[in-house]
Amino acid sequence: MRRVAVIMAGGSGERFWPASRRARPKQLLRLTDPDRSMLEEAIDRIAPLIPRENVLIATSALLAEPIRKALPNLPPENVIGEPEKRNTAACLALAAAHLEHRFGDPANVAMAVLTADHQIGEPDRFRATVAGALEFAFTKDALVTIGVRPTRAETGYGYVEVAEAIPGNETRSDAVPSVRPVLHFREKPDRATAETYVASGKHLWNSGMFFWKVSTFLDGLSKSMPDLREATRGMVRSLEDSKAPSIAEIFGPLADVSIDYGLMERAPNVHVIPANFYWDDVGAWDALTRTRRKDAAGNVSGDEAVLIDAKDCIVYDEHDASGGERAIAVIGLSDIIVASTPDGILVCRKDRAQDVKLAVAELRRRGREHLT
Repeated sequence: MRRVAVIMAGGSGERFWPASRRARPKQLLRLTDPDRSMLEEAIDRIAPLIPRENVLIATSALLAEPIRKALPNLPPENVIGEPEKRNTAACLALAAAHLEHRFGDPANVAMAVLTADHQIGEPDRFRATVAGALEFAFTKDALVTIGVRPTRAETGYGYVEVAEAIPGNETRSDAVPSVRPVLHFREKPDRATAETYVASGKHLWNSGMFFWKVSTFLDGLSKSMPDLREATRGMVRSLEDSKAPSIAEIFGPLADVSIDYGLMERAPNVHVIPANFYWDDVGAWDALTRTRRKDAAGNVSGDEAVLIDAKDCIVYDEHDASGGERAIAVIGLSDIIVASTPDGILVCRKDRAQDVKLAVAELRRRGREHLT
């Protein structure tokens, strides 16, 4: 079994505007570690299990070169740029084509699909879980995901449902938790439904990490997404024969479908392994409350921010991070976000953090795409 990792890093991170932009999205920012970008963290985290030469980055054509420059220790050919934005199903089909072209028989390659925008603690436990998921997927011809035991009624995540409640202590053991068959994938719920999911003990957050033998993945596409399976064959031919249709020609007409909907929700051989490590989807500014150090009043900020009678606020200033000359003061406020860059300022309530993308959409509507 040859282990490989594909790290998905193509998103634009709109909910972290103004810091995250199309040409410099959140995975290239130091949001959870002062010394490393989130993408660097993701590579360092998996490298003891899967060597860097077997780590591929799947991203957009726009970001391919910036990522290569940001990761000088990764072979440049390991950064795969998608010709167009087509969601995760097409992205992973393109990655599978590259793996088949590079390593040959897809039945000998175990593929870990990881993300570049999550905070993951206890890396030894994480790697043990990944190793267990890959082994199960390889020996059982299964599609496997990691599920995270919910700690709150989160409406921004999808959920994975299993048949029986998962004991709380299982996800805090040093041993790798047992793999369970998946009953259903559940879309992002409303608040009341999320509360029932948390109370049931049978629902896990869908982490967006997947594990399979490449041949099992391709077989699944044959049954659930035959057009995408045929396109994958074409992309392999394109990589092997310069006279064949280009990847751009093949990729352009593909459907905009997530791998969750296109394959995982339809396949019969899907399993989940509960995470026994700390995990957080760093999806919007409010996540910094969970991932960064807070002061006595619950505020998250840099050393230069001035907070007076402020509580549970987030203050992010790129000038602060780069040693520039500017001060931000927050007085008499609570539960707000202030994020400042040289050409953008965001002020919003923490409970509206998911709506930052609406501001990005409005800027584009006004023809100010250069600010997004």
